[in-house]
Amino acid sequence: MQELFSKKDQEYDRTASLLQDRMKADYKKVEMSAEGITGIKRKIEEAKMENRREKRKASGVKIAVAAAAVIGVMVILPNTSATVAHAMRQIPLLGDFIEVILVRDYQYDDNKSMADISVTELKVEDTVEATTEDAQAQETLKKTTEEINAEIQQITDDIIAEFEANLKAGEDIDATVMQDVMVKSEILATTEDYFTLKLNCYQGAGSGYEWNYFYTIDLNTGERLALKALFKEGADYITPISENIISQMREQMAEDSQKMYWLDQEIEEWNFKQISDDTSFYINEKGNIVICFNEGDVAPMYMGTVEFEIPNEVVADLYAE
Repeated sequence: MQELFSKKDQEYDRTASLLQDRMKADYKKVEMSAEGITGIKRKIEEAKMENRREKRKASGVKIAVAAAAVIGVMVILPNTSATVAHAMRQIPLLGDFIEVILVRDYQYDDNKSMADISVTELKVEDTVEATTEDAQAQETLKKTTEEINAEIQQITDDIIAEFEANLKAGEDIDATVMQDVMVKSEILATTEDYFTLKLNCYQGAGSGYEWNYFYTIDLNTGERLALKALFKEGADYITPISENIISQMREQMAEDSQKMYWLDQEIEEWNFKQISDDTSFYINEKGNIVICFNEGDVAPMYMGTVEFEIPNEVVADLYAE
């Protein structure tokens, strides 16, 4: 079965890749009609959506088998069910300091529309015999995680509400509704100083869009980390980071003809110039800053979400003491 899913994944990946090649070539043709572009975009999204469906089904089989082996029984729920998990511990982090728990697992699949939404929360465990300073940081951390949990809950509630509203609208007019939504959490990095949770979201209905949220916590203070907090007060970190990103973009395009970024475009407003204080980022295991962009931010949609790791030497002299 594993080989079957692997072959299907490869087949859909090749299809999406071929369509992506066409999309890039046609993207550069000014004379191409709007209808033609829309048609190609639709085909790409259909291939990407089908690929996601197959991969999720394969992943679901693995998870179900693993769960059955652990608990000895597997309950099969209706496709339309939304289930609430009872504070099931997922991944313990930094001992018992922070953990990620699954609080709701929303699944729907009628072979036309699919929803795969896992709602997670951050939980802070009390430490024993904490110093006053540690206790203050821990109290701040609890407030920070509560704010993050509320934000994640609101994001997923909105996505589920829109998904169900679209289903209802299709029923009201007796029409076929095809949509695909996904929300998943991923722990990107845990270091001595930082913890980052990534919330990956996708919505597809004719065309699709993928976007991410990044939640980085400074474990020394318990506060949610802002990019500017990494640097000396008044330091210009935006310019060197932006220049490095542009350099990486040009290098990637020179090495790979399939990659394209918005640089030197005729429509000046499209060109990437610099990041902002609000640009998404996280700190990877090497301690380097990774700048993150959603689909369409700095490149055509077919490029998907993109990230740029900033070498330490680019901003080493600007870090706060």
